[in-house]
Amino acid sequence: MALKACGLIIFRRRLIPKVDNTAIEFLLLQASDGIHHWTPPKGHVEPGENELETALRETQEEAGLKASQLTIIEGFRRELNYVAREKPKTVIYWLAEVKDHDVEIRLSHEHQAYRWLGLDEACQLAQFKEMKAVLQEGHHFICSTVV
Repeated sequence: MALKACGLIIFRRRLIPKVDNTAIEFLLLQASDGIHHWTPPKGHVEPGENELETALRETQEEAGLKASQLTIIEGFRRELNYVAREKPKTVIYWLAEVKDHDVEIRLSHEHQAYRWLGLDEACQLAQFKEMKAVLQEGHHFICSTVV
């Protein structure tokens, strides 16, 4: 059975009118261990949690963002399936916009850095093709949806 993790693709809009799609920035966190990869906040589902509860808990633990500081974007849910450390893994992501553009990010010990990045830069740092595809799909969804 695959390991299951859930997370949020967190974004903000630069202080430019919403019609400017280049104004969207994604939050990526750099892992403290392994290959120091960059991903949105995510983590394993704990007993008794549903998937979205996991995503919100992990976001608070890893980036210091509370559910009250985020708006979950309805209609976007993506599932990634890949192999990590020689085991199948499933990660489910939702989109979430920060309510305050200048919100403070507080990293846990699991991460050593964070960056707000435009789509192209985020895809370059993401490394894995599945993650790049989800970022691109999320960006397209944001740009094609009235939020």
